[in-house]
Amino acid sequence: MPDKITKEQRSLNMSHIRSKDTSIEVRVRKSLFNDGFRYRKNVSKLPGKPDIVLEKYKTVIFVNGCFFHHHSGCKLAYVPKSNTDYWVAKFERNVINDEKNKKMLEKIGYQVITLWECEIKKDFTKTLELLEFKIISNLNKGMHK
Repeated sequence: MPDKITKEQRSLNMSHIRSKDTSIEVRVRKSLFNDGFRYRKNVSKLPGKPDIVLEKYKTVIFVNGCFFHHHSGCKLAYVPKSNTDYWVAKFERNVINDEKNKKMLEKIGYQVITLWECEIKKDFTKTLELLEFKIISNLNKGMHK
């Protein structure tokens, strides 16, 4: 099915989509900071430019939108009805890049945690409790090596 809006309108729509400092990403960062975690954000020297980097814990966090990162099995990860070939190819590239970056980060010793938009929206408190548990567990693993 052809796109129902002009290229200029589509370009304008896409330019308004944020790639960093999204509302859910800011919410996660604020919660971590309030609980005493200190981090750097969007570290360009690391593969995939992770959203949150906790050096002390050797942990990186990606806060992924379900649509653009095509969260498997999620209702938010649909394929638009117009320009379908473009979207399918884009989603495939994103998924491949996400996996490649995860493997590279793990290879250099980072724990990689991916938070999904739907999980955060469904139960923010539970998601953050589990996140903090994973972060602290990684620190404890590093101490016992």
